[in-house]
Amino acid sequence: MPEIKADQVLDTKGLNCPMPVLKTKKALDGIQAGQVLEVIATDPGSKSDIPALLKRLGHELVDTREEGGVISFFIRKK
Repeated sequence: MPEIKADQVLDTKGLNCPMPVLKTKKALDGIQAGQVLEVIATDPGSKSDIPALLKRLGHELVDTREEGGVISFFIRKK
């Protein structure tokens, strides 16, 4: 799989709901349209919460990767 270059990385490891979602929204507000935000999370709830947030806000979930309990979301801002 080709490597996705993130313009910004948000590390929310160790944070529980709703913090990863709130921090993701704030980070998205701070980047330009077309840029990619990588969100790294360990909260299992993030697997459903982050995609639900993106659907609501209209941003694109480019890829999701999970390894060793760490989930990485690659989000392109619309």
